[in-house]
Amino acid sequence: MPGSAPISCLGPWPKDVGIIAMELYFPSQYVDQAELEQFDGVSAGKYTVGLGQARMGFCSDREDINSLCLTVVQRLMERNGLSYDSVGRLEVGTETIIDKSKSVKTVIMQLFEDSGNTDVEGIDTTNACYGGTAALFNAVNWVESSSWDGRYALVVAGDIAVYATGSARPTGGAGAVAMLVGPNAPLAFERGLRGTHMQHAYDFYKPDLVSEYPVVDGKLSIECYLSALDRCYSVYRNKIHAQWQREGSEKRFSLEDFGFLVFHSPYCKLVQKSLARLMLNDFLSHPSPNTEDGPFTGLDAFRDVKPEETYFDRDVEKAFMKASSDLFDRKTKPSLLISNENGNMYTPSVYGCLASVIATHTPAQMAGQRVGVFSYGSGFAATLYSLRVTQDHTPGSSLDKLVSSLCDLKVRLDSRKKVSPAVFAENMKLREDTHHLASYVPRGPVDDLFPGTWYLTRVDDKHRREYARRPLDHDLSAEPELVRSSTTAEVNHHLLKPMELDQ
Repeated sequence: MPGSAPISCLGPWPKDVGIIAMELYFPSQYVDQAELEQFDGVSAGKYTVGLGQARMGFCSDREDINSLCLTVVQRLMERNGLSYDSVGRLEVGTETIIDKSKSVKTVIMQLFEDSGNTDVEGIDTTNACYGGTAALFNAVNWVESSSWDGRYALVVAGDIAVYATGSARPTGGAGAVAMLVGPNAPLAFERGLRGTHMQHAYDFYKPDLVSEYPVVDGKLSIECYLSALDRCYSVYRNKIHAQWQREGSEKRFSLEDFGFLVFHSPYCKLVQKSLARLMLNDFLSHPSPNTEDGPFTGLDAFRDVKPEETYFDRDVEKAFMKASSDLFDRKTKPSLLISNENGNMYTPSVYGCLASVIATHTPAQMAGQRVGVFSYGSGFAATLYSLRVTQDHTPGSSLDKLVSSLCDLKVRLDSRKKVSPAVFAENMKLREDTHHLASYVPRGPVDDLFPGTWYLTRVDDKHRREYARRPLDHDLSAEPELVRSSTTAEVNHHLLKPMELDQ
């Protein structure tokens, strides 16, 4: 059973540490990007074609970062039949800061109260959209360390991405992802294969502590993102080449060695450009690329370009987007389901892309694949790493259960409520005016939320926030008590048992 080996049975390195289970939450309402184009008075296709976005999820004043994370954690625990005492580490990655001292993690600990488990390490981690990845690395490192006590780690990435009125507003979104981390995982980290790049830049930052809105230098942010991608890919390739050489292989690494490749997705068109960017890297690093036949056909004119001079070179971009179109369709396009339909979730963005790949493929199609993951956070911090999917895709396997738990994402997206751009704008104005207030009672309707969603009920005169949970549907109404009262034996017996969705 994934993660269930007693400590006495473990060697110095727990085997196949990685992601065992995933849960994803997004708001129950969205605005249509084509309608938003009309409302904003911009040319048709500016958001839908230029950015590659179809819909954008958003939160009313009923939801904040605490409620999002409460919802996704409880949902993961309930759907996988887990007891709260089976978790020994919980870490949250977020850049949605509503308190400069108290962490979101401590708010989530309310869910652990009935279990009596307070022995839970971890805290919040923040650096723009990279915090979720840093939290995930910390969880994996904990399981592989002498500090590990045999229990699961739980990683939560959540954010509400909102912008002031203007060109950046359609790149917003909201959501949260929870990931269960332990040994014997269906998505195992490939040891030693991480390429990281960190550098100082003011491309996107939030210096106004009473505003939810960032300061954005759009052009610089794209340059930072693409330069980080170049550096991370170079480091990753060097590390995997070194591993292969130790094993006696002189093979060259290329994008074809990834089964799937997912990226942090501020908007979908940047992801497509990013894959083209990696093909440019493969082309320039190849000692003698074949420009007469194959993927590099007709690209000989670009043989001597310098990468740092091509971030905004339209000729290079167009040529390599065309050359990589088949690669994009096979390895990356399936990852954009959530991004296209819900928008940029900040820290959960790249993990929403990972969930989208899993949701749109069968266990057999996923088995044995190497999944490349590029995570970027402004300021800036970035890593390219890889996960290896287990070969075991038999019915009832951990991979089969993971795929089953995510296969309804499209149905859940389609069950959301569409609201007009005018109502969306009203909600943004309401959040802008009230998100920082004390003695505040939210106005948003609770009935519009998905069943099982936590929501804000009031903020008192000392800024203390109180929450309630919208009841689950009848078939799951008794489940929280059942899960909390389970014994360890019962939990192991029911571990990762797929449950019916309540939406």
